[in-house]
This record gives sequence, structure tokens and C-alpha cells, in this order.
Amino acid sequence: MEIRSFIKSDEDDVVALWEATRLTVNPLNDPRADIALCRAGGHGMVLVGVEQDQLIATIMVGHDGHRGWFYYLATAPDRQQEGLGRAMVAAGEEWLEKRGLPKAQLMVRDINAKAITFYDRLGYAEEQVKVLSRRLDGRPHAPVQKTVESTITYLEMTAQPVTPPVPVPAEKLALLRCHDPSVGFYRYLYDAVGQKWQWTARKLISDEVLSQIIGDDLVEIFVLYDNGEPAGFVEIDRRRTPDIQISYFGIVEHFMGRGLGPYMLDWAIRRIWTYIPNRLILDTCTLDHPKALSMYQRAGFTPYKQETVQQVIL
Repeated sequence: MEIRSFIKSDEDDVVALWEATRLTVNPLNDPRADIALCRAGGHGMVLVGVEQDQLIATIMVGHDGHRGWFYYLATAPDRQQEGLGRAMVAAGEEWLEKRGLPKAQLMVRDINAKAITFYDRLGYAEEQVKVLSRRLDGRPHAPVQKTVESTITYLEMTAQPVTPPVPVPAEKLALLRCHDPSVGFYRYLYDAVGQKWQWTARKLISDEVLSQIIGDDLVEIFVLYDNGEPAGFVEIDRRRTPDIQISYFGIVEHFMGRGLGPYMLDWAIRRIWTYIPNRLILDTCTLDHPKALSMYQRAGFTPYKQETVQQVIL
């Protein structure tokens, strides 16, 4: 790979690469304006990696008169894990060293574990600082949604179980339907069970919309109590009949390891089959508990589709 300075004819390819690698997710950032400002300011440069006339990597490097900065490090999606990013960082460091800059630094979103690991391996250390900003162009500050790649597995059950019910665990349990729950109590349950596993969908909707969903007579929410304390819940959605969906299911972390999950799931499955559905459906993803998929399969669910998405996390 040849590394050289950006020229004007590179612009379309550079922007296309940044879009393909999701470096332009903030709508307030105009990549073409960023390129123009970098080139015109005299304080930085966009370096590009080219191979056989194909632009496959970039890094924007600059300085503020005190420290060096990196931005827009990108490698072509089909050329990653080949050391191209490492080579671009080395080129950026060389650019700074030639100008007498004693330090290189950059900003990485806190949920971008892949990038953090990459820079950590190159010897970059986390600084104990907080980044603050204020827009000077009159445009409102727009927080960028944090996303992470997640693979969703969709599962179905097309026949009711023929195995004996899962025995009730040796706990003081009560499994009660919560009729027309308050939004506050529902959000408490949702966070208590799902916060660790990045359950965010219900956090992104208003109280009014959420109230309409959980107050629907065809949405059944059952709360599992252990010694009087909420230990988990299952949400059954009958609005899509003849299919019935388990929308949410989970155990509070403190109560895991006691057999409550398999018991509550089996109980919910048998209740749903009393409605004589065409099939039961649910989904899980790679952000969920690592044993979730295998538990669903042991309960009788079969995967029928997978997809990879960018999931919003908070």
C-alpha cells in the first residue's frame, strides 16, 4: 500500500470510504467541509492509502499548536485485519514527528470497543479527561446515537411441548399478572432485567406510547416474585394472532442461577398454547445473556432467521 497526501480527485472516494465505515454518523459533521478546512488551515493533512489505484485507507492528522490529533482513520471494509490501520497510524505519527509535535491523541466513542482495543495494542493510553463542547455556528447540539453491531436470531415453536412441566424451584415464588401496569413500574422492571443486556427499545419511546402498549388487553405482563421481591418478568404479545410473541423475558441478575429462568419460560410457553396459536415466536441477540439462545432451544424453539443490525445502546 502506498501512503500519500490527499489530492482533490480523491474526495469522492474518501467520503465514500468514510460513509462505508460509519464515520459520518453525526449529521452535523460534513465530511467534505472537514476535508476543506483541514487542507486550508495549514495545520493538518488527510493521508490516503492507495493500492492499484484503489483508495483503501485514510487518516486525517493535524495539530492545535500543542498536541497532534488523529481523525477519520478508516480502512476498506473488505481489507480490514490486514494491518492497514496500523500503517496509517504510523504514517500519521511520522507526519507529527516531522513537525516537532511531542504527542498524538484522538477521541474514540466509549462504546467503540473495537477501536479502543486497536489503539490500546498500539500503545495508546486512556486519558483521565472529560470532553466538553459548545457549537459556535448556531446549530443545536445533536447527540450521536451510540450503536453496536448485534446479530438477532428469530425463533419459533410450532407445536406445544409434550415433555413434563419444569418443576417449580425451591423458592417462595409467586407469578402474577400485572394488569394495566404503571409506566414507572414497567420501566423499573425493564431496567432491572435488561439494563446489563442493552435493552433499549422501550427506553426510546415516550411514556404515552409505552402506556398504550402495556395497557393493551392483548399484552400480558407476568411478574415473578421471589420472597416478595420482583425477580423477573415475561411479556406476552397476542396482538399478532395467529402468532403469539414473547416480547420480553428475563430474570434480574441477583436471582440468576436458581432455575427461575427455565421455570418461568416453560410456564409462559404452556400458557400461550392455551390460546391455540399458529406458532410462538421470540428473538434474542448477541447482546443478551450468553446462555439465552441455548435456553430457548432447549425449551423447544427453533431458529428460522438471523440478521445483523446496528443496535442503539444507551
